[in-house]
Amino acid sequence: MSLQIPVDSPPAWRDPALSPAERAAALVALMTVEEKVAQLVGVWVGADESGIGVAPHQAEMTRDVPPWPDLIRHGLGQLTRPYGTAPVDPARGARSLAAAQAQIVAANRFGIPAQVHEECLTGFAAWRATVYPTPLGWGASFDPDLVAEMAGHIGRSMRAAGVHQGLAPVLDVTRDYRWGRTEETIGEDPYLVGTVGSAYVRGLEDAGIVATLKHFAGYSASRGGRNHGPVPMGRRELFDVILPPFEMALRIGGARSVMNSYAEIDGVPVAADGGLLTALLRDDWGFTGTVVSDYYAVRFLETLHGVAADAAAAAGLALRAGIDLELPTVDTFGAPLVDAVCRGAVDEALIDRAVTRVLTQKAELGLLDEGWRSPAADALDLDDESGRDVALRLARQSVVLLRNDGVLPLSAGSRVALVGPLADDPLGLLGCYAFPTHVGVNHPDVELGLDLPSLRTALADLVPGLTYAPGSTVDGPGRDGFDAAVAVARDSDVCVLAVGDRAGLFGRGTSGEGCDVADLTLPGVQADLVRAVLATGTPTVLVTLSGRPYALGPDTAPAAAVVQSFFPGQRGGQALAEVLTGAVNPSGRLPVSVPRDAGGMPTTYLAPPLGRRTDVSSVDPTPAYPFGHGLSYTSFEWTDASADGPWTTDGEVTAAVTVRNTGDRAGVEVVQLYLHDPVAQTTRPVVKLVGYARVPLDPGAEARVVFTVPADATSFIGVDGHRVVEPGDVELRFGRSSGEFVAALPLRLTGPERVVGHQRRLAVPARIESREVRS
Repeated sequence: MSLQIPVDSPPAWRDPALSPAERAAALVALMTVEEKVAQLVGVWVGADESGIGVAPHQAEMTRDVPPWPDLIRHGLGQLTRPYGTAPVDPARGARSLAAAQAQIVAANRFGIPAQVHEECLTGFAAWRATVYPTPLGWGASFDPDLVAEMAGHIGRSMRAAGVHQGLAPVLDVTRDYRWGRTEETIGEDPYLVGTVGSAYVRGLEDAGIVATLKHFAGYSASRGGRNHGPVPMGRRELFDVILPPFEMALRIGGARSVMNSYAEIDGVPVAADGGLLTALLRDDWGFTGTVVSDYYAVRFLETLHGVAADAAAAAGLALRAGIDLELPTVDTFGAPLVDAVCRGAVDEALIDRAVTRVLTQKAELGLLDEGWRSPAADALDLDDESGRDVALRLARQSVVLLRNDGVLPLSAGSRVALVGPLADDPLGLLGCYAFPTHVGVNHPDVELGLDLPSLRTALADLVPGLTYAPGSTVDGPGRDGFDAAVAVARDSDVCVLAVGDRAGLFGRGTSGEGCDVADLTLPGVQADLVRAVLATGTPTVLVTLSGRPYALGPDTAPAAAVVQSFFPGQRGGQALAEVLTGAVNPSGRLPVSVPRDAGGMPTTYLAPPLGRRTDVSSVDPTPAYPFGHGLSYTSFEWTDASADGPWTTDGEVTAAVTVRNTGDRAGVEVVQLYLHDPVAQTTRPVVKLVGYARVPLDPGAEARVVFTVPADATSFIGVDGHRVVEPGDVELRFGRSSGEFVAALPLRLTGPERVVGHQRRLAVPARIESREVRS
């Protein structure tokens, strides 16, 4: 007896009882080539060829985009940045987006809406949305839980606005601080980047937003720190330094999308590298989400890399490698790809593979459900009190006190001068992916849309009689303001000198995408301004507000204190003022080393012995302040470090230390655990971070900090190209930083050499056991 199906029953792909993959497969079987390909492109409405946009080569890439009705008649994969292209009132933007989605649904015969993506690196990149610290600030906090809280808030705001996917986080491990996008990275250590980045992913995904891991992989290791530059990287650096954060964010965070790197590694552009995008990412790691192209990356296979003769060839290379969807707008995956399929130059099975992944994700997001509608709220507050509170707490935790001879916190009643080009510049608190600096600067007639107090405004609220002189601009040559700056510094008891960067895009700033530098000297004449102010003899607090670490060598030695802040966001001025005056006890730690010299790059703390200071080179790369360094207004004592061997190559060991606050005020110590492997089959970093914990303690209080370290944490790529846990002598070192160790615990890994893969244990959990306050 045959089953009778009512003629008015919904199609299988509408059935929520089926899995997303089953629904996608049922839909793909009904689609024409044109309808399938339409799901593999984005459309960027409002991105014209004026040349003032926010993506490289935008002008030439937008000349031949068809009109809107033609773009959507077969459906549409994604809508690109409806909020992040120009200032739009959030509620009005939601209504406009809902209307656009209704048009897309009506135009295609299956009624499929577009997936909507936005940037969200320092918050939802929309007008009037809260701006948080840059990722270097997240790294400086050493607080994954707070980063997850921030990401959850960002994700909920995006979801309420009708957005489905966020293009964040950036998981590139910093390799050369001259790279303009250093500000977008979390730091120079893969474990810190992986744990903090995974927390961001978890917060965004738990809010219902698809997190997109950027930039897979190798982008941050370009030769000379030049954006899009070739990457001369071997397999060991790739697998031991670059890839672990992506592994963690997929396995621990649960990210559902990956974006390719613009880079080429050893001559192969990542956008055309099936070894990375398919064999590794999908076959080895088991990733089932979507791979989206970085903006125009597919076309760049033809125009910049020279590995494709034309648009159709570029599309074929990218599809075969594993890119599923072309962003930001229809180009090679449009008419050129349809034509290539029809003439047999590209296998339609590649189209089916990609569109199945895209539609599976749409099903997961509810976009294939009957009656789906885009939200269109009458009011939409993207900068609420709870978001500003998170921004302030993270900004406070991201401030790093590098040096202090006792001048900080500022004494009540002191005559304080505030000097420097970053002292009264609100935009100097924001990174290049914040809406005001990324987009708003192109619309000078539109109000900022945020309450964004500068350091001067915030400090004046706490320090009566504050005097001020800018001294110079960020990157201009003028020294006309030096005399006034020197005068106010000389006439004060203490001078706060704020120097650093202006974030921007493609040369419009001193930090940011496309704003690479030749060396790590402060931009413009700021180094001369620093020397002039320090020469007054007035105790000076040097505050660096920047997107990268700048050289703080002998010229800054006379400074009484040094404070580092990496673009601390909307509430960064307040956070800095509170740290300077002692209302907040600093707890940030450096996520990157601060170099002593402006040249001698690239170098990070993850270096083998010959990458450190040696007697066979006259160049000393020892930093002024090492990775993990940071001071407090209280003091901490570390005692009773221990480890409970034996340790087998397939086992774990417990390492613990007791930390006591020996000062007179509450504070946070950041306990760091490093691995030292003195003899191995390949050269190893002298030390590498394997665990950390923030430990808040009241005066006199102590806690036992306990790490459970799996042998997998010692693994590395061996001489035969496999990841191994190797038996032999190692040390676990408790440190205040990568350059200051409190205890070294010698251990021996016993047992056979063990090959490990993607399913190895990636995290080193820590627990804090409180102790009673000693009398």
